[in-house]
Amino acid sequence: MIEQIEKQPKWHEKSILFKLGVIAILILALLIPSAWIQNLVAEREGLQYRTATEATNSWSGGQLVQGPVLIIPYKKLVTETDANNKVSTKEEIETLYVLPQDLHIKANVVTQPYDRGVYRTTVYASKIALQGNFNFPNLKALNIDPAMLIYDKARLVFGLTDIKGLTNNPSVKIGSNNYTAEPAAEDLNLFQNGLQVHFDLPKDQGFTFNYHLDLKGSDELKFLHTGKITDVEVTSNWAHPTFNGSFLPDNKKVDDKGFNAHWHMIYYNRPFPQQWVNTESVFTNAKKMTDATFSIGLQAPIDEYRKIMRTTKYSTLIILLTFVSLLLTELIKKQRIHLFNYTLIGAAMIVYYTLLLSFSEQIGFNWAYLVSSTATIGLISWFMASLLNNRNAAIMFAGILSMFYGFIFVIIQLEELSLLVGSIALFAVVAALMYFSRKINWDQH
Repeated sequence: MIEQIEKQPKWHEKSILFKLGVIAILILALLIPSAWIQNLVAEREGLQYRTATEATNSWSGGQLVQGPVLIIPYKKLVTETDANNKVSTKEEIETLYVLPQDLHIKANVVTQPYDRGVYRTTVYASKIALQGNFNFPNLKALNIDPAMLIYDKARLVFGLTDIKGLTNNPSVKIGSNNYTAEPAAEDLNLFQNGLQVHFDLPKDQGFTFNYHLDLKGSDELKFLHTGKITDVEVTSNWAHPTFNGSFLPDNKKVDDKGFNAHWHMIYYNRPFPQQWVNTESVFTNAKKMTDATFSIGLQAPIDEYRKIMRTTKYSTLIILLTFVSLLLTELIKKQRIHLFNYTLIGAAMIVYYTLLLSFSEQIGFNWAYLVSSTATIGLISWFMASLLNNRNAAIMFAGILSMFYGFIFVIIQLEELSLLVGSIALFAVVAALMYFSRKINWDQH
């Protein structure tokens, strides 16, 4: 009788609800190392960002193609009266600014990876052709005497964000004459990094222009809508463009070989006047510049660290589903699994994310996911086979884990549909758990 009492299992060993409670506490405890992993990913991502910034600064940063703008100095007679009521007239030099009538831009952008250590970013080299025409300014509207224009001091000015990305010395063709661009004068603050050419402005008539820019950059390429009519066409080998700014392409084609996009913008959508006098602040107004700028993003939509971070955010779900599957395996096979073994399996699933992070920096996310998942599933399945002494149960559990990790991989790859697919899959998981739990006696094993 005494022996029978000693062999009688304790109440908490029989209670499934008690074990579920302990498993819930264990899952909550595993949130701590999960948070550490997320902090590690964020730290490595920050290091990548700093390293990539240093690398792109050496190459060249994002580029904004600005202009061109026609600048014409003119004389103005100013009448002054001094304290003795003596009237005098003096001559002052003022400045007239004119924007293009038509501006056509064609750009071909070739991207390439730029590696520094284990970190990678995307840089590009572009060939940009700009052409168009200027009408002769409407001097009557500005109350300027045509005879006061200083025709031989006219300048054509255009700007870039990062001048060190320019790999050619632009030759600007105005009418039938060619001019070599030079850095803008120190007294000219129209653009942050400006180039200019001096030329003789044709009297009482407009002119055509064209020039080419060989431009290096990284992250993005931006354009400023300065023409009364601005047409921009961009082709590239980059298959993951993002189109941002105030204007989206009128038409675009994106495939695995790259993209082609075209913009057509008119004067009414531009926050700049066609002509003005005596102020360079038109292009220093941040809001106006934003309203007139559009860009093409040339970075991957989700980089390795963002994918890893998204994966780690599913860690609690994976551990929960795995532990529930373990408990169901116990009930189906009628073999107890000690809580310490749950802890070891949970630890293996946490270490999985450090494997994923370290391998991703070496071989990329997809291959790292395959290697880490295979290693983790293999380890846990081997452990299950030795615990239960049941090969078939281990194979079944390996299939369950493979389904879980495969589901997370699909969710990570999907961007716009990830919420929909994830919600449907979770609904199916809940339905399966409800089905298998129908006949379980929750009061005892």
